[in-house]
Amino acid sequence: MKYPIILLIFFLFGCSSKHYEITQTKIITLKTKEFKYSDLGYIRSSANDVELELFSAGKSLFKVEIGNFICTSQGCVRKKIFNEKYFTSHYPDDLLQNVILGKPILNAKNIKYLNDGFSQKIETENVNIDYIVGNRGIFFKDKKNAILIKIRDN
Repeated sequence: MKYPIILLIFFLFGCSSKHYEITQTKIITLKTKEFKYSDLGYIRSSANDVELELFSAGKSLFKVEIGNFICTSQGCVRKKIFNEKYFTSHYPDDLLQNVILGKPILNAKNIKYLNDGFSQKIETENVNIDYIVGNRGIFFKDKKNAILIKIRDN
């Protein structure tokens, strides 16, 4: 009897609202096979969590919270399941969070440091990624999986 109660508490508080230390307004472009968006958005972050909220015509369209799980209005799921549904199963669990925060991906594979940031070009049987982080923003494109993420100042 006590295990279901512990699980219930975990799920109720696992996706509870968090206090974010940094809030940034950005122009965000997301294109996948399932989803296309380009407009204003907010990126809120703290030491271990990040939230991406997308707006259209001043109304909140989509919000995703990334911590131990990825939470949307449909509920919370493991990062692996979220990647399988919205991106590709070939991405590591932390890829989306690292891209949103402008951090290296895939253990900094093929990283080249630039004057204002870094770039990574990763090509395998399952992905063909160009990823650039610099003063002009964040650019992530996977040609094999038709995924584009661009984040820049407004």
